[in-house]
Amino acid sequence: MKLYHGSNVKIEEIDLSKGRRGKDFGKGFYLSDDLNQARLMAKRVAERRGHGQPLITTYNFDESILSGDLLKVKIFADYTTEWAEFILKNRKNSSDVNIHDYDLVIGPIANDVVGIQLTRYLYGYIDINGLVENLKNIKPTIQYFFGTDKAIKYLKKDE
Repeated sequence: MKLYHGSNVKIEEIDLSKGRRGKDFGKGFYLSDDLNQARLMAKRVAERRGHGQPLITTYNFDESILSGDLLKVKIFADYTTEWAEFILKNRKNSSDVNIHDYDLVIGPIANDVVGIQLTRYLYGYIDINGLVENLKNIKPTIQYFFGTDKAIKYLKKDE
């Protein structure tokens, strides 16, 4: 399968140390199977950093890896209470050390629309069940988090 990474710089080699902490699934390398999502992310990164041009790097990923035991994988198929709690814990983590030991995490991205609901939860306007209920009508965009060098080895850059 094709996966896309949106950035403001050309990715020659993946460097996990450049990942930012406090992200949905922790500090790592994020990709999407949705080219439009990657384009949007590339544009936002270029605007936020104030330099560079939006760039997409394409990778091939062999999905058969997911059914074996070569990697420790966590998959969230949809917005659930477990997903919400996982996202919130990762976003609160100010350490460079992830709060989990998964090599690869796959699940919905907490985009701006989802972020509004997360904020409502954090301020106590809704409980965790209300959060998940409010997300049911949002079609999730799936993100792929590669958090270890072991996982990165299964990504092959398109030339």
